[in-house]
Amino acid sequence: MIDARDARITELEAIIEKLQARIIELEAKLGQNSSNSSRPPSSDTPQQRADRYPKRIGSGRKRGAQRGHVGHRRELIPEDKVTAVHDYYPKRCKCGRRLRQDAAGEPLRHQVVELPEIEPRVDEYRLHAVQCECGRVTRAALPSGVATGMVGPRLNALIGLLTGCYRISRRQAVSLLDDVLGVHISLGALSQAEGKLAEVLNEPVHQAHEYTTEQPVKNVDATGWKQNGVGKSLWTIATTLVTVFVVTGDATEKTVKQMLGKLHGIMVTDRGRQFGFWAMDKRQICWAHLIRKFVSFSESSNEAVSELGHDLLLFSQVLLCGWHEFRAGKISRARLQRDTAMVRVCIENLLGKGRDLQLRGVSGCCQDILVHREALWTFLDKKGVEPTNNHAERELRGFVLWRKNSFGSKSDRGTRYAERIMTVVHTLRKQNRHILSYLTAACQAALTGTPIPSLLPNPP
Repeated sequence: MIDARDARITELEAIIEKLQARIIELEAKLGQNSSNSSRPPSSDTPQQRADRYPKRIGSGRKRGAQRGHVGHRRELIPEDKVTAVHDYYPKRCKCGRRLRQDAAGEPLRHQVVELPEIEPRVDEYRLHAVQCECGRVTRAALPSGVATGMVGPRLNALIGLLTGCYRISRRQAVSLLDDVLGVHISLGALSQAEGKLAEVLNEPVHQAHEYTTEQPVKNVDATGWKQNGVGKSLWTIATTLVTVFVVTGDATEKTVKQMLGKLHGIMVTDRGRQFGFWAMDKRQICWAHLIRKFVSFSESSNEAVSELGHDLLLFSQVLLCGWHEFRAGKISRARLQRDTAMVRVCIENLLGKGRDLQLRGVSGCCQDILVHREALWTFLDKKGVEPTNNHAERELRGFVLWRKNSFGSKSDRGTRYAERIMTVVHTLRKQNRHILSYLTAACQAALTGTPIPSLLPNPP
């Protein structure tokens, strides 16, 4: 009887231990937000946002510029850019005498910017048919450089700017073209114009993709994308002057390896397993991801895990403070390496301690970070490498906002348009190049059969 009771107690204790572990796991999931996990900030509740960004206490001063503030005024447009000049002179003095138009000093210049009445230009090409003496009828062909559809190169470029750069919906773009420009275009014709633009941009985007494979440092990240309701992966490969977007069917190692092409340079990523083919000493693991994981440790109800998380956060802060001083030019790289040598050892020792705790969700994570040990410190030794993958995450943000409005794409053509137009927009912005001018030149080049302008900063 006693043996049976002891066996039952042992069984119940095992069940309690298992349930306690499950409760800890569920509480950790319940407490997840963008600061302690990979969840996006948009998924945070209003209360979580309020906790993360506490309301600032007002200074008690009135709104607007304060006494002693250096004023900022609108600069006048240069005279050579002024469309028309209108001179006005006073007719009478306050004493009543009439005044001559003889200026005393420089005039007060007041400029008004106005839009002209916009009326679309419509060219009609009449292709006549002529009958030969033999009885055969021959019709004239469109001259070279004329669009086969109703959308000309400038209008096609503007459509790309509206839907790809400013990310307004296609229906809104149709309305804007009608209301502002007087261009009546159907939703289908606008979609076809996007498809043509995607074809035009194929070659320069392909060149940009090849350019990224040759760069010494590249930031790589991904998010979800849907094509007609089917889940896909949206990737960005971001370098200093070129950003490329690619939509793939999945996020497997084989797909990523094919997408990245040549295994050249240093790659900044998270700890995703699909990057395992890249040499560890040629990688940099994002410290922003690691810090979010350490925050989740510090918020654990397990005292040992919480202490581990706080210690890791402390040493991470010391590490990144040193990096910020180096980036600001306050210390040399040699000084940075010396100052952080002991910090590196402490962080690795703490991760080993977490691995030895044998706790689900903690030990495995610490072990995985230690597997990536060589890729934790690359930014301390290699020029041009940042400790975080914020560069790629910022590049993806525009695409994420597009996805929120459009819910992805409906066809393969729509997907190709999205990745190519966003590649062009983000790359040209990095190079301070005019987007509409480039798109117009690309569309005109496609019509005349001349080479499409390159996206590369120093085209061959």
